[in-house]
Amino acid sequence: MTTITLALGDITRESVDAIVNAANSSLLGGGGVDGAIHRRGGPAILEECRKLRASHYGKGLPTGQAVATTAGELDAQWVIHTVGPVFSESEDRSELLASCYRESLRVADELGARTVAFPAISTGVYRWPMQDAARIAVETVRSTETAVEEVRFVLFDERAYEVFAAQVR
Repeated sequence: MTTITLALGDITRESVDAIVNAANSSLLGGGGVDGAIHRRGGPAILEECRKLRASHYGKGLPTGQAVATTAGELDAQWVIHTVGPVFSESEDRSELLASCYRESLRVADELGARTVAFPAISTGVYRWPMQDAARIAVETVRSTETAVEEVRFVLFDERAYEVFAAQVR
């Protein structure tokens, strides 16, 4: 059974088997968590992302999918990149958000990762409401069959931490 834990802080400082990156579809870095992971992880991550773009993902990584690269200089073996959906008031995109968590866990299983750190996917620039994002994240992790022993949600601020804590209880 997977244990869910919470941490307040910077996901790039976590010591886990795999860190999940809330990437954009280009896989070439960006702002927020994506930019932080690329900066702290160093050029090896970008190099592998460029190879992925040149081979399997010429048009970019589709929303809800996940793919792994090295973690470079991070204290992890892998970075699992997933592209969260942009929140929409006119269209229910919650299945795409849930898919980010399921697909990341599937990739983690393929890699043999036992500890995985997740950010609050889509809650930054993609504007997903934190309460709903936390509910989807926790419900999806709890309902997904995986060999991952610990899923750690790493929340950047106290508000996000409290919202996730309420879901985990």
